[in-house]
Amino acid sequence: MKRSIEDTPIVFIGAGNLATNLAKALYRKGFRIVQVYSRTMESARTLAEKVEAEYTTDLQEVSKDAKLYIVSLKDAALVDLLPQITEGKQNSLLVHTAGSIPMSIWEGHAERYGVFYPMQTFSKQREVSFQEIPFFVEAKRPEDVEILKAVAATLSEKVYEASSEQRKSLHLAAVFICNFTNHMYALAADLLEKYNLPFDVMLPLIDETARKVHELAPRDAQTGPAVRYDENVMNNHLAMLVDSPALQEIYKLMSKSIHEHHQL
Repeated sequence: MKRSIEDTPIVFIGAGNLATNLAKALYRKGFRIVQVYSRTMESARTLAEKVEAEYTTDLQEVSKDAKLYIVSLKDAALVDLLPQITEGKQNSLLVHTAGSIPMSIWEGHAERYGVFYPMQTFSKQREVSFQEIPFFVEAKRPEDVEILKAVAATLSEKVYEASSEQRKSLHLAAVFICNFTNHMYALAADLLEKYNLPFDVMLPLIDETARKVHELAPRDAQTGPAVRYDENVMNNHLAMLVDSPALQEIYKLMSKSIHEHHQL
């Protein structure tokens, strides 16, 4: 009988935001998650219980019988733990989920290896739909690329093969689009709190700003005083930030960048 891709036994090494969302999504698609490793007992147990898996906080106790190991750790931890992660798993496919780490990190440690990168922001407390999340895969062996594509295709309609260099560019762009943008939300929330206003009043503006770039190029969607270089408005804003030199500097840099980008 022909085996389906869902018959692939998977071990998760890491139980953070990405691993939690990915493990639960694969579990719901019928994959057998055999084990979860995390350095903290609570994280390992919490995720394992949700996907009916065993768990451990000792890398020496990680099963060596799985076909696929999905390693989702902080970059520094991945580098430090590589010898322990790969030990005794010569016949298995090992992948990491990092956008910023090249596939070559596995060289000299594993025979079959690659990258399985879902490009999205993840939080443990908020589940996301993987159907529209793009997956970017890479592997040393062509046959392993096909395995990773098949696994990703059970979750998403958008699966791409991408080199490590391409993935680095994706990750950098994602930092601007997601992390920096969310930090702007946090700074705006602080300003609103200062004037006893709720952050909720900004949600329609946030939603419309995001919706517009589904239909317009980001450059064409840009509005605000910096585009038209309205110095009166900008100077008033800077005066309001007189007690926050760091915010003044951010405001100046962003306004300058917006204006210059629209002069190109």
